[in-house]
Amino acid sequence: MGKIKSHSASAKRFKFTATGKIKYNHSGKRHKLGLKAPKRKRILRNSGYVASGNAAQLKKLLPYG
Repeated sequence: MGKIKSHSASAKRFKFTATGKIKYNHSGKRHKLGLKAPKRKRILRNSGYVASGNAAQLKKLLPYG
């Protein structure tokens, strides 16, 4: 039986941690930064973790993650 293809867009956006959590970078930090509050920009700087409800779907998209 052949290999399963990974979903390319998801593979670029999400990474698996050593413990199996799925990590991502926040969006919204490319342009129009003068309109955003410093606190908001500081929060966007940090990585986020996918909620457990969405993690099951992502594990299907990234079978070898």
